[in-house]
Amino acid sequence: MHRKIKEATAVRLRGKRRRDAGMVTSEYAMGIIAAVGFALLLYEVVTSGQVRTELQDIVKKALSARM
Repeated sequence: MHRKIKEATAVRLRGKRRRDAGMVTSEYAMGIIAAVGFALLLYEVVTSGQVRTELQDIVKKALSARM
């Protein structure tokens, strides 16, 4: 009798864990909005004048290095 109760409880608990394992559509949407916002911010930083100049200097140094 105890074994059947334990098995039934285990099955019930596994079912509850499965239902709450993923994100819902609204959470996906919020995640996408946050990712796009972060990408736009990163793009603005990388394409700003000072950062662009620094990156170009790094690339020039790397290409002109002697082996």
